[in-house]
Amino acid sequence: MKAGRLEAFTDGVVAIVITIMVLELKVPEGGSLAALAERVPILLAYVLSFVNVGLYWNNHHHLLQATTRIDGRVLWANLFLLFWLSLVPFVIRWLDASAFSPVATAAYGVVLGMAAIGYNLTERAIIACGGHESTVARAVGTDLKGKISLALYALAIPLAFVVQWLAILLYMLVILLWLVPDRRIERALEE
Repeated sequence: MKAGRLEAFTDGVVAIVITIMVLELKVPEGGSLAALAERVPILLAYVLSFVNVGLYWNNHHHLLQATTRIDGRVLWANLFLLFWLSLVPFVIRWLDASAFSPVATAAYGVVLGMAAIGYNLTERAIIACGGHESTVARAVGTDLKGKISLALYALAIPLAFVVQWLAILLYMLVILLWLVPDRRIERALEE
C-alpha cells in the first residue's frame, strides 16, 4: 500500500483537531484588557498545543515523504498516534476548567507523551515494513531527540503534582527540542 492515503487521512484528522482546539477557546467575558488577561493562561496552553500538533503534522509529513510503502502495522501505529492527538482539545479544556490543576497538568503530559510514543511506534512500523536499509531507517538512526522527548515527559508528569509550572516548562522544552528543524529525513532523501 502506498503512503499517500495515510498521509491524507492524517492531514484531515490533524486539521479537525486544530479546529476543535480553537473552537473550544472561550472568549473573555467583557471588552477590557483585564478580561483578556484572565484568558491568557489558556491562550498560552492553546499556543503550546497548536505548536505541538503542528510539529507532529510537519514531522509526520516528512516521515511519509521518505516512506515507499506501508502495511497494517503502520496503519494501526498511526491510528494510535492520532488517537492521542485527538485528545489534545480535551486536556486543554480540562486545564481551563480546573485552573491548571495538578491532575489536569499531568494528564496534558500523558497525552503528549503517549502521542510521542505513537509517533515512535509509527516510525518503527514504517522501518519494519521498509527494512533497516530504508530511507526512514537511515534517517531516524538512534532517534536521540525522540528518546530525550520521552524522558522529559516521564519527568514532567509526576512533577506536575509538585510544581505545575516546572512541568509545563518541560513540555515547552520538548517543543524547543523539535522546533529546531530536523533535517535527518531531508538529508536522507537527498542522498
